[in-house]
Amino acid sequence: MVSKIIDNFKKKSLNQRFLLVIRMLFFLIYLTFGLAVIFWKQLPLNLTQPYKIALGLLLIVYAFFRFLRYLYIDENNE
Repeated sequence: MVSKIIDNFKKKSLNQRFLLVIRMLFFLIYLTFGLAVIFWKQLPLNLTQPYKIALGLLLIVYAFFRFLRYLYIDENNE
């Protein structure tokens, strides 16, 4: 499975590889920010704990939505 992913990555054009790296970077940014909102106790936002958890979960769900959307688009282009 890993070799299939590597072969598929090598077949992509330079533009597609760049977009893949950018998409993965933003996935990690949204995921990290969502986790930071949930677990960072002294976050400089005036939100109560339930709202911090809700915002963090929303960011994490959005990160996975973006990632799954990319996978769906990528599978249809092959």
